[in-house]
Amino acid sequence: MGAWETETGVVKLPDGRVVRGTGVRRRRGGVEAPEFAVYLLGKDPRIETWPNRWVKWPEFRTPAHTLDALAALREAHERALTERVEIACGGGVGRTGTAIALLAVMSGVAADDALAWVRAHYHPRAVETRGQKRWLRDAARSVHSG
Repeated sequence: MGAWETETGVVKLPDGRVVRGTGVRRRRGGVEAPEFAVYLLGKDPRIETWPNRWVKWPEFRTPAHTLDALAALREAHERALTERVEIACGGGVGRTGTAIALLAVMSGVAADDALAWVRAHYHPRAVETRGQKRWLRDAARSVHSG
């Protein structure tokens, strides 16, 4: 396991891929830069330091466009096979947790178990709102069905 994989917020998904959840309001400190990131924010963070995708996702809400969110998370899941992948929202809990729960589904966790899985493996308050829980349930079903 590399040094990056021992950083705070790093989660090993059931299929062995590794992603790091964080918040853009947190200090980066000495954490190695990602090779790809997905930003779940209300406004484009305009980060040009490394490859990334922005998903319009206002705080305490759900993504503005589910298909955009699914495409970005599928790319993150694929890239996590060989790259350092980061998922980030403002604080690193609600939206990030929701996204990591969906990555867990892509990695083999049953849709009905995704919420409990992400709270056990990433953050106990991950997926903060009823809307996020509903979105996760619906998105997880679409991942399993197609």
